[in-house]
Amino acid sequence: MNQPQQFSANEIAKALEPLIRRIIREELTRIAQKEPNIFHLTPEMPLYKDMKDIKKRKAKGHIKLHSHDEVWGG
Repeated sequence: MNQPQQFSANEIAKALEPLIRRIIREELTRIAQKEPNIFHLTPEMPLYKDMKDIKKRKAKGHIKLHSHDEVWGG
């Protein structure tokens, strides 16, 4: 009789991560297309200020931003 194959938590996570990333990317794209004004930043918001800071540091070469492929795996 065949024994069920057992996988470690790391193996399961490694197998599921690309699928989860794809689903999240597709859902975020769908939401952004359906509700284009759902996410809006104003200059008073901390996230807006953080994004400006990131942009300045990127322009000065102080940080490296990852490419789409590096973040989403292709």
